[in-house]
Amino acid sequence: MFTGIVEELGRVREFTRCGENGRLVIEARTVTEDLREGESVCVSGVCLTAFDVRADSFAADCSRETLQRTTLGGLRRGSFVNLERAVTLATRLGGHLVQGHVDGRGRLLRVESHGESWTVRIGYPPELGRYLVFKGSIAVEGISLTIAALADDHFEVAVIPKTWELTNLRHLQPGDEVNLEVDIIAKYVERLLTVGRGELSRNASG
Repeated sequence: MFTGIVEELGRVREFTRCGENGRLVIEARTVTEDLREGESVCVSGVCLTAFDVRADSFAADCSRETLQRTTLGGLRRGSFVNLERAVTLATRLGGHLVQGHVDGRGRLLRVESHGESWTVRIGYPPELGRYLVFKGSIAVEGISLTIAALADDHFEVAVIPKTWELTNLRHLQPGDEVNLEVDIIAKYVERLLTVGRGELSRNASG
């Protein structure tokens, strides 16, 4: 579990394809300070298991499912990635609950600068629309952000200087794909309501 508060901007040192799978080696110094073999790291919104942890890097394997569902398959040497270690019971929950399980890929449509802040417009796949709400939470590339405007096919988020400087958003170009994870609470509520309706129907017919 993560909070969507990016700790470090890492950089891909190597990305090797192994059949339909892949292996990443990521340059990092902050998240590796107390990272142990087998622990989880959120890499641009994707929960991966770290191994070969060194002072300045760690490696992680990517399954076929991960490469198909997320943007990690498009990474190359030099790509910037957002990094966050898993939360502990003593962690401040500064963002929102992020699992690192990507629900779909969006597309960066526009970035508008306002001097000391930025408005970022992102297109999203239709199947995610029911989970998005105005002023609700969304994880974009593993960053906890608040939806400032919402339309049928895109949403906008406001980005402050700290987030702009610390994350890979400033390195993205219009047309680039981004990893999206909707609020897990919205998915649980939908599931509870769906199951609840089914039980009511069975009880009524019985």
